[in-house]
Amino acid sequence: MIAEKFTFTCDQLSSHRQIACCPTHCVTPHGGKNLLCYNLKDLNQEPLALTGHHGEISAMVFGSLDTQVLLCSASADYIIVWNIELCQKRVDDGLIAAGTVIGTLLGDVVYLAFCSSGERVAACTGNRVNILTSQQGELVCTLSAHLAPLTAAEFCPWDEEILATTSEDRSFKVWDLKAEAVCYQSFVLSASPLICCIFVEKSRQFIVGSSDGQIWCFSFPIDHNCHLVAKMDIDKMYKRYLRQQETITQQKEAKPSDQPIVETTKAVLSMAVCLPFYDIHDHTKGQRSLLWIGSSDGLYLVDLDTSDLLTALCFRDDPALSVAMAGCWSISSGAEGQMLCLVSSLFTPTVALLEVRPADAVLGLCQSLEKALGSWSEGLSVIQSSPTLSGSPLNADLKRKEPNRPERKGGVKEQPLVFQTRVKSSGYSSSPRRTMFSPKTNVENRPKETHRRKVGPILRDYPTDGRAPSVPHQLLRVANAPVCSIQYSGDGKQILCGLGDSSVFSYESNLTGSPAVYTGHNSAVSSVDWSHCRQRWLSASRDRTLRVWPSGSPEPAITLGGDTLSHPISAAQFYYLDKFLLLACGDSLLLYLYHVDNTHDDIKRYKQRSVIKRAARFRTTTATDITALSAINDFYSHLVLQSGADRSLQVMDMNQGSVASEWPDAHSRAIHCIAQNKGSAFATQSPDSHNLFLTSAVTDGIRLWDLRTHRCVRRYENHVNRCHACDSAMSPCGRFIASGSEDNCAYIYDLRSNRFLHKLHRGSDTVLRVAFNPATPEKHGAATWWAHGKRAPGLWGRGPLIPR
Repeated sequence: MIAEKFTFTCDQLSSHRQIACCPTHCVTPHGGKNLLCYNLKDLNQEPLALTGHHGEISAMVFGSLDTQVLLCSASADYIIVWNIELCQKRVDDGLIAAGTVIGTLLGDVVYLAFCSSGERVAACTGNRVNILTSQQGELVCTLSAHLAPLTAAEFCPWDEEILATTSEDRSFKVWDLKAEAVCYQSFVLSASPLICCIFVEKSRQFIVGSSDGQIWCFSFPIDHNCHLVAKMDIDKMYKRYLRQQETITQQKEAKPSDQPIVETTKAVLSMAVCLPFYDIHDHTKGQRSLLWIGSSDGLYLVDLDTSDLLTALCFRDDPALSVAMAGCWSISSGAEGQMLCLVSSLFTPTVALLEVRPADAVLGLCQSLEKALGSWSEGLSVIQSSPTLSGSPLNADLKRKEPNRPERKGGVKEQPLVFQTRVKSSGYSSSPRRTMFSPKTNVENRPKETHRRKVGPILRDYPTDGRAPSVPHQLLRVANAPVCSIQYSGDGKQILCGLGDSSVFSYESNLTGSPAVYTGHNSAVSSVDWSHCRQRWLSASRDRTLRVWPSGSPEPAITLGGDTLSHPISAAQFYYLDKFLLLACGDSLLLYLYHVDNTHDDIKRYKQRSVIKRAARFRTTTATDITALSAINDFYSHLVLQSGADRSLQVMDMNQGSVASEWPDAHSRAIHCIAQNKGSAFATQSPDSHNLFLTSAVTDGIRLWDLRTHRCVRRYENHVNRCHACDSAMSPCGRFIASGSEDNCAYIYDLRSNRFLHKLHRGSDTVLRVAFNPATPEKHGAATWWAHGKRAPGLWGRGPLIPR
């Protein structure tokens, strides 16, 4: 994974200086005022000596101009730009290497940065930054607005007129070089100073790191109005990484007792974008945004899409390295993900060049996952691809006894119409008269009427290229109770709303008219679900009861509860195309067969004619309560997703009746919502897209998972979710994500990006539940239903505003 190519011993400490490295060269200070430039293609070659500074060199950086390698070095007296190729030719001709002085007496330079074209240089001195030309040495401008000394500055790679700076005042600023003014100013991010920053061109993000190991990822739109996308803590990610390694190996590392364990602050000293390399899961290049982070105790590889730590290369794990604690890093990307790292020691005058191959580390981790969780390597798919087994619980059938009915006797019984037995009825014994068919020949030929199909408010096809919902359509105030669950019917015409006052409201999709109210539970209604045939729906409550209601009936046809269930129902739904009822009760997953009998007996109304029978019961492997449950009912699927109170996430194969896959530490908190990409009867998606699903946890945002790769592929945490269980949902087209939030808004995300598209604000309380209309995103049927904790539910869509 990591190899030390060479080591250089300086005459004094270099931990406080900015060192430089590029794919072809690296430079180290020598004697305080001189530089030694090494050719990485031939390390046996004599290093290039660069002299010209009169003061101690404090910063250096590599750049490129028209395929020529440039080096800029700074001291208190001069800022010099060196053309490495021309300097090498002068040395070969027996002359002294010379550079171009572009700045004099600007002060102590702590950081240098080249723009992507190499035409300009940014030099940080004190609380100001000087913009210089790299060829003529002209001072373009001087920018000063920070309240403390600067620590870093970077040019935007896709817009060289934009510059970002970080400072010890714990904030960063984005500058417009044309206007010479601040176009964005951040708030105070941390209690520790910000010491490095970087632009990520692929995801258009700006990332900032602090001295206490905190990392902030901001989106960088065209208007430069940055939005926080993710916040990471290296120490927490490393501890989670160690737990994952322990899960893979099923044993903890035996640490020697004679070596004391010293905890150090993982300061973010430097960052660099990792070039794409071959991934065994994706089988393509460039699918993941990876970032190298150079810290005081090692090197870390972070996935920006998921905020997960993929690889940790700590110095203490390799005693053969010359550096035990880093003071400064310079990271450069090579071919096929290879990284060259120049690192200076914090306590000794040593500089080492390290070569890192992240592909070996990441692929080794993937292979370990396959070995530890080999059951999923066969390939999981939500869509049923194999027939059910003979002993599968899905083959269970409900055997019902037919009611006793009198047998019918054949023939027509001869019955008299009068009391005399000798007179028989002529009507019963005579054969019926028949009239033969005679065609009508005098009918006039009339043209056939063309019946046009009436186009109702529900569209035939859900648009797959539409915009995200952003326009409010309707606002309706319901009872003064929190909304615990909501769901659209399959045709998008009705909405079920389970409330905290133990009642269920049924609305039309446009929220017009009075709702139908259903009562019977004694506690909050935790789950409501429509059947696939839309002829019935169910409601489950915390009072350990479940009711199945025929559509339009004021009374339930099936009532399950009482002593039958020993724990409250955390989630319930129809499953396997309405064949089963799926319940999560305590640490058990229950599968029930049922039959709904709609006939009524006015005398014995209390007697339940419908039948329900338990078909199977599965208990969690860790004996923890199930907190969330999800399964697809629109088509045959063997897989059921469930999460436990121990932060685990499991994939149940109902065909085999066992756990097919498991994530032991899916979130930092227990998952309270699982949302699958169920699609819609009005939308067309690729079969593989159904393997995507979302999980939500308090304080840990939303994670997007892919069953094909058995890992989290993206993370969304722009919304506020600190204490309430705010749900999330996927649109029928599979392109958008809706999430509730505690800042009285509903957030709309793009599935392919970490940043949010719209922030829907229309209430005065926490948005708890969200749902997409499966049929249409505009006008009469709104695209998103969102419900506040104690206020009003509302509708949002793409079309014009519908008056209330």
